[in-house]
Amino acid sequence: MGILDHLAVDGHLLRLFVTVYEEGSVSAAARRLDMAQSAVSHALNRLRRLVGDPLFVKSGRRIVATQHAERLVPQARAIMDGLKALTAGNGFDPAQARLSWTVAANDFQRDLLLPRLYARVAARVADFRLQIVPSGRPTSEMLREARCDLLISPAPPEGLDIIQKRLFDDRYVCVFDGAHRASPGTAADFLAGRHLTVVHPSADPLNFDKALEGLGIRRDVVVSVANFSGLAPFLRGTDLMACVPGRLHALELADFQAAPLPPTCWPRPRPARTPCACTWPGTCAPSTTRPRPGCAGSWRPWRGRWPRTAKRQSHPAPRTPPPPGGRRCWRLARRNRWRSAGSLP
Repeated sequence: MGILDHLAVDGHLLRLFVTVYEEGSVSAAARRLDMAQSAVSHALNRLRRLVGDPLFVKSGRRIVATQHAERLVPQARAIMDGLKALTAGNGFDPAQARLSWTVAANDFQRDLLLPRLYARVAARVADFRLQIVPSGRPTSEMLREARCDLLISPAPPEGLDIIQKRLFDDRYVCVFDGAHRASPGTAADFLAGRHLTVVHPSADPLNFDKALEGLGIRRDVVVSVANFSGLAPFLRGTDLMACVPGRLHALELADFQAAPLPPTCWPRPRPARTPCACTWPGTCAPSTTRPRPGCAGSWRPWRGRWPRTAKRQSHPAPRTPPPPGGRRCWRLARRNRWRSAGSLP
C-alpha cells in the first residue's frame, strides 16, 4: 500500500464497506444502496487493494468478513459519524445564546420598535446586549462595513447583497394643539397655517415633504427640528401644525389632537403614506425587493416572434410572463387560442 493510498478512501467507500458487512451479501448491499451489483463489486475490489486485505470471503451462499475487516468496521463507523458531525453544523439553542446586536435607527423607529424587540429577545436568550446608533441617511455601506447588524428605516438602501423586509405601512396625520387652533378641514386651511417639520442632521427632509415638493405644494414651515422628539415642545401652547406618522401620534404625541390630512391637498394619496423596512446583510435580495437576475422569483418577458401562419390580432392581449413549460409551450398555447377564435385556418 502506497504512502498516499489513504487519501483515496472517501465516505462513499466506507459506507459501502459497512453496508456489505451488515448485509452479508453484495447483492443485498447493492439493493440497499440503490446501486448496480457490478458497481458495488468494483468499489469493494478497489477498497481491497487500498487496505491490502480481501475483507470478505465466500462461505456457502454468503460472504463472511475477515479478521482485518472486523477490526476495520468500528473505525469506519466512527469516521462516518465524524463526517456527519462535520457537515451537520452547530444547532442554535436560544437558552444558551449570548447575543450582541448593533441596530441603526432614528428616533421614531427606535422608540416604536426596539423596546419591544429587546424585551422579547432578552426573555429568550441567556444574555442580550443591544446598541442603538442613529441611522441618519442610511447607506448600504453601513451594513457592508459591519457598522450595524440591522438597519430600520422608511428609506432602506438597496443592493443585491442586502435583504429587506417591509415591517408596516403608516399614514401621516396632522397634529396640533386643539386649545389654540381648530382642525384644518380644507386644503386652504391646511396651507394657510404655520407648520413645524423634521429635518434630520444630514439635511435630508422627510419623505412626506419630498412628495409635497414634487407635487408643487409648499407649506409655510416656520420651525424645523432635528428629530421627532423635538416636536412636542413647539406644538404645546401654539397654533403650529406638524405632519407625523399615525403611530408616532399614538406613541409620543397622544396629548395633542390629530386630524386626517385634507385629501384635496394633492391629486393622489401617495404622499400621505410612509413605509418602514428592516434591512440586513445577505447573499441575495428576496423577491419582495427587486429580483436578482437568475434568482428564484425573477422572470424575463417573452420576446418570441409571432407564428408565421397566424394573423396578428388588431388588439392583442397584453403580454404576460411565460408559463413554466417554456417558450415552445407558450407559443402553442397562443396558437391554440387563436385557432379557437377563428384566426387560424
